[in-house]
Amino acid sequence: MGTFVISKRQNGYYKYEFTSRKGKAIFISNDFELRFECEDDIEFLKKNVENIFFMKFKSKNGKMYFKIILNEKEIAVSRKYTTPFLLQKGIDEIIRTISKSEILDFTNQDFVFPSAEDVFGS
Repeated sequence: MGTFVISKRQNGYYKYEFTSRKGKAIFISNDFELRFECEDDIEFLKKNVENIFFMKFKSKNGKMYFKIILNEKEIAVSRKYTTPFLLQKGIDEIIRTISKSEILDFTNQDFVFPSAEDVFGS
């Protein structure tokens, strides 16, 4: 099942990624000034999955990607894919799992592991 991962960019804005069950990013959202805007956008996306339009593109180097359009607004851009089959597989995973996906929030700066000094001494 896919997962939404909220994180903070170096420029201070928030974003979310939708990742596959293997942890690979499928798409990345636009920037948000506030964290709760990410959560609102994710919930809106989950509730309106049947209205999502996937606009497909091909880059100059031949790789394919898509943009997620909802209510005539660009919501996110996918990662680059090497084949049309893999592109469609990414789209299918979104449609199949997005409505029941969990949200992980990595915006808190607390580091979960103790420092090396605490573990090994100075």
